[in-house]
Amino acid sequence: MFDQKQDAWAPYRPDDRRPWNLARAAHLFRRAAFGADYSTLRRALADGPEATVGRLLRPEADTAAFNRQLDEYESASAGPGSAAGLRSWWLRRMIQTPHPLLEKMTLFWHGHLATSNAKVQNARLMQQHVALLRKHALGRFDALLAAVSRDPAVLVWLDAGANRKAQPTEHFARALFEQFTLGPGNFTEEDVQETARALTGWFVLRGELRYFEREHDAGTKIVLGRQGNFGVDDVVRIVLGQSATRRFLVRKLYRWLISETDEPDEELISPLADSLAADYDVSRTVETMLRSNLFFSDAAYRRRVKGPVEYAVGIVRAMERLVPTQRLGADLAALGQNLYHPPTTLGWRGGRHWINEATLLGRSKVARALLAPSGPYGGKLDPAALAAGHGFGSPEAAGPFLLDLLLGGDVLQSVRTKVLQTPPVAGKGAPARIRAIAHAVLTLPEFHLA
Repeated sequence: MFDQKQDAWAPYRPDDRRPWNLARAAHLFRRAAFGADYSTLRRALADGPEATVGRLLRPEADTAAFNRQLDEYESASAGPGSAAGLRSWWLRRMIQTPHPLLEKMTLFWHGHLATSNAKVQNARLMQQHVALLRKHALGRFDALLAAVSRDPAVLVWLDAGANRKAQPTEHFARALFEQFTLGPGNFTEEDVQETARALTGWFVLRGELRYFEREHDAGTKIVLGRQGNFGVDDVVRIVLGQSATRRFLVRKLYRWLISETDEPDEELISPLADSLAADYDVSRTVETMLRSNLFFSDAAYRRRVKGPVEYAVGIVRAMERLVPTQRLGADLAALGQNLYHPPTTLGWRGGRHWINEATLLGRSKVARALLAPSGPYGGKLDPAALAAGHGFGSPEAAGPFLLDLLLGGDVLQSVRTKVLQTPPVAGKGAPARIRAIAHAVLTLPEFHLA
């Protein structure tokens, strides 16, 4: 057994006590993707963790061509006002992408660098914003932060679309420190005020970023102990030089990829924070986490609650079909996760806040609608046909297949027995019973956990 402090970030090597099995493969795809279809899980089992993580990071398919095509579809739907069309296309991208880790990390940054069309009211700017997140999602955080600092959507969202020398706005400066980089308690009000002065001169006019030198405060500023005639690039450089920034980022990535139930101590996160300090390469940090002993340990297993997007996209990807994503986007918004509309600058609270009596009922209804043979989703998902296609045609065979597919086969025997004893639907045949079994699996507490 590995030492959780000394060997936490060392690569996981399967052994008799910690074998590479279906449960661990499914765990990997829940965290690094949105679940997986049956063929992907079987290939992962055959290839082992090293090759499987490698494919998640660097897929074999032409991801660039896929994203170019989806970008074109998004552009066609990105007009002024509502971002509902963009929401629909992003869900389709998540369902069909050959690089699910990229979309999973784009979703992470969408929460971390939360920007909402509720105030921006410009789908074109929001499309550009999420495209920026995707471009840097597995790249370098320094490049992402520099780009975000000049992103019109972010500036409008943070009431920083008119940074006049006589009236510097503090909203962006405060978000930069508190939400994006340093975290609470690692800066002062004076740092915020001085940074607001450094950001003067930048305006968003008719959706375009403009700089007016006459509106820039050219006086000396003191930011986080550094003194000079600073502008936006200087502030970004200063904040990236703070140890609090890399610790804050590692903790956020830890909650996303490892566990949101236990707060990691300084000793645990220090190696990753030190590594991140070299060049802010997010991909390297993500890879270290996904390959680690800690990731494949009980301390990380089912220690996150799926957000509504993870929950629903995971169902659709597992069922190997596409559903109407315009309706899906609206249903997920009703469950509390409206893409392109994070509720505050803090993004979505996540964790246990996703789960209550109302949202559990709502998730059950969405799952039932997705599996229904007719209705708003057009009967696109057919668990009976899926099971038969993989050689598990009868209800007796389809039940264990669905437990393997959707939960990595890892449930208590009492739960397994109850699910497999789901009764036939009166007046209906085997397909209806298999749908009922699938719905029973999708509403188990275990399926709500990543």
